[in-house]
This record gives sequence, structure tokens and C-alpha cells, in this order.
Amino acid sequence: MYQTPGSVDNLPVFYRDVAGRLDFPLSWLSGAHAEFGEWRQAAQAQAIDCLLAPPPTSPYDAVTIAEEDRGSYVARKLSLNITGDSRVLAYMLVPKGDGPFPGALLLHDHGARFDIGKEKVIRPWDVSEQRAASAKEWVDGSYGGRWIGDELAKRGYVCFSTDALNWGDRGGGGYDGQAMIAANLMHLGMSFAGLIAHEDMHAAEFLAERPEVDATRVGAMGLSMGAFRTWQVAALSDHIAAGAAICWMATVKGLVTPGNNQVRSQSAFSMLHPDLFNYLDYPDVASIACPKPLLIYNGLRDGLFPVPSVRDAYAKMHAVWESQGVADRLVTKLWDVPHEFSVAMQDEAFAWLAGSLDD
Repeated sequence: MYQTPGSVDNLPVFYRDVAGRLDFPLSWLSGAHAEFGEWRQAAQAQAIDCLLAPPPTSPYDAVTIAEEDRGSYVARKLSLNITGDSRVLAYMLVPKGDGPFPGALLLHDHGARFDIGKEKVIRPWDVSEQRAASAKEWVDGSYGGRWIGDELAKRGYVCFSTDALNWGDRGGGGYDGQAMIAANLMHLGMSFAGLIAHEDMHAAEFLAERPEVDATRVGAMGLSMGAFRTWQVAALSDHIAAGAAICWMATVKGLVTPGNNQVRSQSAFSMLHPDLFNYLDYPDVASIACPKPLLIYNGLRDGLFPVPSVRDAYAKMHAVWESQGVADRLVTKLWDVPHEFSVAMQDEAFAWLAGSLDD
């Protein structure tokens, strides 16, 4: 035999050897770092560097283009510059009464469903029947029939959401276009996942700066890719005080295995940062959020995230929060559910968020 095969199951045949060499030297748990604040600053800087070139900044120049009275709160459609490259449509829900109110940055999921983005977390209005029906169908299937933004607005939160590139009003590439968008951004020195991360940080800043919002009480929440974005923005943005991430946490070694969704290209590119794993694992990045309050739920019947890998990630994160004497600020839980954010999960997460932002 002159040579080994090159790939099996969409993985290089030597992937286990490569994974075995990953030791995440910038992890707080590596033991190589003496002072947590200095580690946190260095790890955050490295993680941001792995996002590749940031988009240019620009004044947000937000304009309200429509409003709808929803009883105890008002829904607004905004047009704003999320970066110097992109002007976007966004939804914001504002409670009636005297503020300032706590804020909730709502980060939509992936779901291989691209015709809707922000409409997955805030109920749309004045849209096509097709888009309204798509949003209703998605929320019924993934969120227990409730738009989490509207539920939080009823509870007194200013809620904000906009579309990531390739979803909703910023769509066009669909499922098949994901890898091409990612490749062509990389040709231009940028990263698809990095752009999403930078825009989420800008969205956190925008929300925190609203006059209706108490800038010290801004949380983030999301399901699936929205969960990835939640713990990521909690780690990378000082504007986020707490995060509730539903159904996205594991170790990279536990996910890069035959048959896992992460090895199928396409959807993985929206959450893939070049060079990151030479420094930090997923739970290491999330741990940059420490000592902030962070809640992470996963599903025992979620085929996307192997339970042993989820448990490993949880253990790493708990060790970090415990090392800083704030073990009570990290909540992790495995629910007997598939890949979803059920009403029961929501009620528990909403109560946790209220308590965390009021501390």
C-alpha cells in the first residue's frame, strides 16, 4: 500500500491526530495564567483577532419607519447602520411607562430557514402572508408557539433583533450559498462568522445606548446559532451583562466527528472562526464572560450536540466560574427535549434573566 486514503466521512483520515494536538493553551484552565483579569483581557483580544478583519463602523443613524401598539408595549421597525457596510431593518419592542427598562438582545437561530431571521424571535407585522406564516410555523415548532421577544416585552424588557447576513431581509444565498458567502468573504480578508460576531457586538452597543434602556441591565438570549451568538457576545461585549444560551454548547473535539452537523460544511461556516482552536475551545470562549451570569441549556434528545461532549464543556465552564468564587452565576442544565426552546424552558430562563439583571 503506497498511501492512505485522503478522507473518510467528509473528514481527513488523520483528523483524530489533529484533534489530539489541540491543547487550547490560552484556556484559563491550562494553568499557564496567573491573574484572571489579565487572562480575560488576553483571551478576549485573541478571540476577537480570530474574527478576522472587522467591518467599518458608522453612526447608527436609526430611523423609526413603522410602529404597532401591542397593549403593554409598542413594536417598532427601525432602519439603521449596523456597520459602515450594511444598513438593516430591525425590530424593537418598548414597554409603555417610565423607563429606563432592562434590555434584551435577541439573536435568532439558524435552522436552515433563511426566509426569516428576526421574525423568529419577535412577531412580525405588515409583512407578506408567506413570511408571517413562515414565522408562525417556525415559532410553533421551535419556541413552543411563543415569540420570545414579545414575551419579554410583556415582562418589561426593551427587546431588539435584526437579521444576520443571509437571513430574512438580508437573505439571498440560502442554504447552498452559505459556503460561497463564507469563501468569498475570506477572499476579501473577512469571515462570515466573524462578521456576524462583530454585528452582534454593534447591536449590543446600539441597544445599550437607547434612552429607554438601562445600560447596566442588558441581557442576550438565543436558541441554537442564537445560543452560540449569545455566549459569544456575552464574552466579547462589555455591553452585555448576562446571557441565556439555549441548545448550543459542546467541545470542538466532541463535535468534529463523523456524521455530526459541524462536519458538513455549509451551516458550520456561520459559526466557524479560523485559527480559534489553536488557542481556545468553545467553553473557553464562553468562559471569557465570567464573572457575568450565564445560563446554558441543552437537550438530552438533541442529535446535534452529543451529551458527553456537552457535559465536558459544562464541567470546564463550571471550573472557571468556581475558580473566581462566583459558581452561582453559571447555570447549566440538560433538559429531556430535542433541539428546541420550549415554554417550560423559557419560563425558567426568563425568571433567571430577571434575577440576574436585578442583582
